[in-house]
Amino acid sequence: MKDDSEQTIVQNPVPRPGRASELRQQGLWQMALARFLRNRLALFGLVLVLALLVMGLFANWIAPQSYDEAHFDEAWQFPSSEHWMGTDAIGRDLWSRIVYGARVSLLVGVFSQMLGVLVGVPLGAIAAMQGRLVDQLIMRLVDVLWSFPRLLLALLIMMLLGSGLGNVLIVLGATSWIPLCRLTRAEVLAQAQREYLVAAQVIGADGQRIFWVHMLPNILGSLVVATTLGIPQAIFVEAGLSFLGLGINPPTPSWGQMVGQSLNYIRYYWHLALFPSLMIGITMLGFAFVGDGLRDALDPRIQL
Repeated sequence: MKDDSEQTIVQNPVPRPGRASELRQQGLWQMALARFLRNRLALFGLVLVLALLVMGLFANWIAPQSYDEAHFDEAWQFPSSEHWMGTDAIGRDLWSRIVYGARVSLLVGVFSQMLGVLVGVPLGAIAAMQGRLVDQLIMRLVDVLWSFPRLLLALLIMMLLGSGLGNVLIVLGATSWIPLCRLTRAEVLAQAQREYLVAAQVIGADGQRIFWVHMLPNILGSLVVATTLGIPQAIFVEAGLSFLGLGINPPTPSWGQMVGQSLNYIRYYWHLALFPSLMIGITMLGFAFVGDGLRDALDPRIQL
């Protein structure tokens, strides 16, 4: 018959080091989730973001009319029970165009950040881990591009490529990787002196395994926050390009385009510029609250 000490050993085996690290990582994410759920501003921002996602995904069912459906006999109408936000110069329902505009704005913001992550994170890791020469080449290019304001750089590229949704996605994706590359390099260099990486190098782990298995989980929080905060910036740049006539081509609706087209009538037909401007502000506010909430939740030194 086994004694009590032997039964205790059998029932509570010593966890393997990899398993212990996995459990610790899960615990950190659970604590981060709990901190995020206690942040009321972050939850409010999440509600706004989810509402925008619903608008964009289900625009065909939410909008009462198509975005290009014109009724010339209903032009220039102010907000009413029939048209909640009024109509434009050719009788298109403004609420319908704003709903479809949410799809364009979210597509631009999310796609540009996805492309930025796919390009910026590997480049930043390569710059930090492949030696001084490679680091100098990549970071000098990043510094040159970083010296240009993002809207100005996007404006210059759009003047070469021309307007259109596809070109807007290319331009914003080509500029969104720059801050992510800088952030990844800084985080990798900061992690390089940690004891767990020195131990991984001693046991013979190669560079790719060190980055993907050991480094990436520890810098993922910073990358998530930066990506979330980059989405409203991309939406704002797209709105600025469309406002200047170099973004989305009509009749595809864009909030910035709608504001730009209404400038000549803003003194009287105030609703044409007000509602698209509010949607831009609400979108940026929602993502900013979510990004700040994620930053606070993923930082264990901050107590909410």
